[in-house]
Amino acid sequence: MVEVIKAPIETKIIEEVKPPEPPPPENLPPPPKFAPPPPSFVPPPEVNVNPPPTPAPTITTTTVAPPPQAVTVQRAVEAPPAPRNARPTIISARSCAPTREDYPPAAVRVEATGTTKVRFSVDANGRVSGSELVRSAGPSREHKLLDRVAISKLSQCQFKPGTDEHGNPVGGQAEVEYVWNLE
Repeated sequence: MVEVIKAPIETKIIEEVKPPEPPPPENLPPPPKFAPPPPSFVPPPEVNVNPPPTPAPTITTTTVAPPPQAVTVQRAVEAPPAPRNARPTIISARSCAPTREDYPPAAVRVEATGTTKVRFSVDANGRVSGSELVRSAGPSREHKLLDRVAISKLSQCQFKPGTDEHGNPVGGQAEVEYVWNLE
């Protein structure tokens, strides 16, 4: 038979021995420089807000024609002060004033009124050599139609050119206002 002897077990705590760190190498490059952190403010995203849609214009039709409306167009010709007598004068005013037939139908429908101011140049022969819109009759598409008619009618005008100190014909500049009224 075998006898089993139970002897006390001895335990010991053994500390792990770490190897020593190697010495740092000499002549190392400097540590890398990091960029500064980004700013803490983040702008909000851009939001595009569309304006509310404009309601579609209503179109009504009638079988009876409306009574004709009278168109009153007034005009005033002014010239900037000039040292010479170079102010052009209108010879035939009838060809310059828009008539009822010249009033654009779209402008009549929406009853567009206003004042169109045009600056123009007249050459030595009495013809309009250039024109520019100074003030529109209004902001709408129909007002822009009135402006175009005013400039078109102005180009049909015949002028007597101004004269210089020797009586020779010379060109000049002037302004005209067309007042658009439906009456």
